[in-house]
Amino acid sequence: MKLVLVAIGVLMILATVLPFLRKDEWWIRIFDFPRLQITLITAVVIAAYLPFRDDSVAEHGFLVALILCLVYQAYMMFPYTRLSPKQVQWSKNAAKESSFSLLFANVLIENHHADRLKEIIKKADPDLILTAETNLWWREQLKEFDRTHPYVVAQSQDNSYAILLQSRLELINPQVRFRVQNDIPSIHRRVRLRAGMEVELRGLHPRPPVPEEDGRSTERDAELLVVGKEVKGKKDPIVVLGDLNDVAWSRTNNLFQDISGLLDPRIGRGFYHTFHARYPFIRFPLDHFFHSNHFRLMELRRLPYFGSDHFPVYIKLNYEPDAEKEQEELHADQSQKEEAEEKIDRVR
Repeated sequence: MKLVLVAIGVLMILATVLPFLRKDEWWIRIFDFPRLQITLITAVVIAAYLPFRDDSVAEHGFLVALILCLVYQAYMMFPYTRLSPKQVQWSKNAAKESSFSLLFANVLIENHHADRLKEIIKKADPDLILTAETNLWWREQLKEFDRTHPYVVAQSQDNSYAILLQSRLELINPQVRFRVQNDIPSIHRRVRLRAGMEVELRGLHPRPPVPEEDGRSTERDAELLVVGKEVKGKKDPIVVLGDLNDVAWSRTNNLFQDISGLLDPRIGRGFYHTFHARYPFIRFPLDHFFHSNHFRLMELRRLPYFGSDHFPVYIKLNYEPDAEKEQEELHADQSQKEEAEEKIDRVR
C-alpha cells in the first residue's frame, strides 16, 4: 500500500512541476488541465500516507513536496472560487436597450441530438447563438433560428472546426478569418445593441494540444495571443468567446488576459466546468467568455446536457460606461509581451 501511495504521490509531483516547463508538447501542456483532480488526489495521498510515515529525512521531504503541490494547485484555482474577489461586478442598472445575451455551445460533430439543443436555446432565448463543430448537418438543424436570428455568419466545413453565428441583433461587417491555420476559422464582427452602441465580437475555436490533432499547443497559443494583441488598446467594447481548448487557470490563458486586458466573469464565481459533460470527475472549464471593462454581469450559467461532450454556456452582459472606473483593465509587463511575441513568432 505504501509503495502505491508513493507512486501516485510522485506522479502528482510530476504533474505539478511539468507545466512550469515552457514547452508546447501535449504531454506537458495536458497537466495544465486537471488541477482540481490533482489537488483532490494529492490530498487523499497525504491523508492516507500519514500512518505509514517514519522520521526519516526522505519521508519528511516527500510529505513536504506533496503539501507544496497541494498548496500551489489550490492557489492556481483560488481565483475561480467564491472566496476570491470578483473581477466583473454585478450590473447595477440593467436596461434592455444596453444589455445583450449570448449562448455558446460546442455541439460535437458526431452528436445528433439537435432537438435537445434547440429546446435549450428556445428556453434561454439568447440574442446571439454561437455554435462550434456545426457541419452541414448541424447547419440544417439550426436553420429554424434564422427566422428569429436573421443575421447569420456560417462557416460549415466537414471537420471539427466549423462555426456558426446567429444573431437577432444587427451584425456589422461580419468576417470569417483563418488567422493561424487554414482549416481553423474564427468569426469577427461588430454587433449593434438596441441602444445603438456597437460591440466588437470574436468567436474562436482553436485546435487542442492532443496527439490526434497537432500534438503541440503552438498554434492554439498563437491564435489566442494574436487576438489578444489585436483587441488590446481598443476603446470599443469587446467580447471574446468560444471553446478555446484551454483551461481558465493555464499560463496561456492568464497571458491572453494580460495581453488583451479583458476580464473573466468566472473569477470570484466558480469554475463553470463545461467539458467533459459525460464524465463528472474529468471536467474542465474549456468554454470561455472574456470581455472589456465596459460591461457588468447580469447572468452567467452553465446549461443542461444535450448529448455533446460540452455543456452549453450562457451569459448576459450590460453595457455600463461607469463600470470602467470600478473594473480595472489588466496589463501585461514587458516579460509577458516578449513571451507572447515569441509564441506568435513560432507560427509565422
